[in-house]
Amino acid sequence: MKIAITGGTGFVGRNIARLLASEGPELVLIARGQDRTDPEIRQLSHTRFVSTTLDKPNELSQAFNGCEAVVHCAGINREVGDQTYQRVHIEGTRNVIAAARQVGVRKIILISFLRARPNCGSGYHESKWAAEEITRQSGLDYTVLKCGVIYGKGDHMLNHLSHAFHTFPVFAFVGFNDQPIRPNAVEDVARIVKSAIVVGSLSRRTVPVIGPEELTLREAVRRVARVAGRYPIMFPLPVWFHYALGWCLERMMAVPMVSVSQVRMLTEGLAEPTQPCDAMPPELAPKIPFSDENIRRGLPVAGPFHLRDLNCCGRRRPDLEHAHTKRAFFEMP
Repeated sequence: MKIAITGGTGFVGRNIARLLASEGPELVLIARGQDRTDPEIRQLSHTRFVSTTLDKPNELSQAFNGCEAVVHCAGINREVGDQTYQRVHIEGTRNVIAAARQVGVRKIILISFLRARPNCGSGYHESKWAAEEITRQSGLDYTVLKCGVIYGKGDHMLNHLSHAFHTFPVFAFVGFNDQPIRPNAVEDVARIVKSAIVVGSLSRRTVPVIGPEELTLREAVRRVARVAGRYPIMFPLPVWFHYALGWCLERMMAVPMVSVSQVRMLTEGLAEPTQPCDAMPPELAPKIPFSDENIRRGLPVAGPFHLRDLNCCGRRRPDLEHAHTKRAFFEMP
């Protein structure tokens, strides 16, 4: 079996690749090639890396040639230059589908967002919904996974929270209404993708992927702080403040601690989908708890933010430049 993964060097993509590689199929990792967070991912056995973008359908067709399935992970949570929601989520997904159909790919798996929906005033949510619709109407066997918070080693949720706790003596919660979340371990997401490909589970289904434990955002943040051994003063600030902060951080940081679109996500909560979905079979549902042990396993080396995290004079950290994926604070699809 041969499988292609778009955004294959990004956080979610590379975790899926590692699990699939353990089963022996040939993998094609597709990305721009700027993410150096985990250079060893390109050295997996039976793995080929293809440096291209979603707006090059001919190159996508060549990369997909001979593949039975494509896992479409590539996405953005902020618009930077020509990397817009329209271009990446909508036109990019349309190109992926067209290339897959051209070379006879049978299965497409889309990593989408739990609360993606139309006509809600958010370019991120609406473009993710459009990508889902393109996938569902593709004529291919499809699985749409609507994920919420995803955490694990190398993510930006635990990374940025840890660095923030080691940098600042205070931490501001988003708004005065605490919202529920259900964090997903990235290993659970990868396991569900594997089942959809290898076993054929979730054929022509759109399913929510939510963690086994529901807690509030503040509880989750306090839990990470405790495991990291840091105890900043925590208090809520108005949502408008966080929108302004996100706008500034998008321009100041190579990978912002929080983006404008993520402020919107956090104010809505991340525990339930907004659109009707098919039920996730109990045997496939995420099972890994957001426990102290699992948080500790995913924490980065302790330390504060540094000047290299800023976009000083146009400088960027190449290890934080994802192939189509720039995540921040909580890892979103």
